[in-house]
Amino acid sequence: MNPKKIIVAISGASGAIYGIELLKGLKAASVETHLVISKTSQITIAHETDYTLPQVHALADHYYSVSDLSAAIASGSFKTDGMIVAPCSMRSLAEIATGNSTNLITRAADVILKERRKLVLMVRETPLHSIHLRNMLTLSDMGVLIAPPVPAFYSKPASIEAMVGHTVGRMMDLFDIDAGLVKRWQGVEV
Repeated sequence: MNPKKIIVAISGASGAIYGIELLKGLKAASVETHLVISKTSQITIAHETDYTLPQVHALADHYYSVSDLSAAIASGSFKTDGMIVAPCSMRSLAEIATGNSTNLITRAADVILKERRKLVLMVRETPLHSIHLRNMLTLSDMGVLIAPPVPAFYSKPASIEAMVGHTVGRMMDLFDIDAGLVKRWQGVEV
């Protein structure tokens, strides 16, 4: 039985920790990961986290330069179970929505779309204007899952780390991968 194989992209929006924690969760679940990090996200990782780029690269099974359009994940013949962009900047969203593949993140997403595989975009922007919303609708109409990192307070998170973990767990749920990160809703007695 082949293990699941997922492309993880970290684009330049705030919230690089989501991509980092996603890599950790997928590793814990024995999922093979293929990582691409945008140039802007390299700055975000350095500014928002205590991780170095080599530490983030080490969390993935395979790492590709964002400018390497000849990478395995740039071809539909390279089979994966799908792709998660966490976080997904509005620039990446717009390029994916218009088929304008200027880097490996948007090319890999384009491949995922043309091969009809699962694509999850953890969009990170607020407030949203009409162009953002139109791009999201365009992609949603194509079957892309738009999954902003919205915290769940029913789990009564005690820390930011717990909120991030829950959100990452929900992203993994979309691929039927359970790493024990989600406190499941059990209902409330009234």
